[in-house]
Amino acid sequence: MFTAGDKVLIVACEDDPRAVGRTGRIVDEVPPGPLTGGRWTVAGISLLIGPVLCHGHEIRQVD
Repeated sequence: MFTAGDKVLIVACEDDPRAVGRTGRIVDEVPPGPLTGGRWTVAGISLLIGPVLCHGHEIRQVD
């Protein structure tokens, strides 16, 4: 389970494969629902990559 502000490593990303291997921060204040297809919003990845939607198994929390 993730919370807003958690730093995560993107290990896979169906939404935008360019994000794989990069880190970002969780945006969602509540667990994802049907609107995002159960995917978490990850932002702050890169200047050239906007926020992406990732399934829980596609991201790992980092310190």
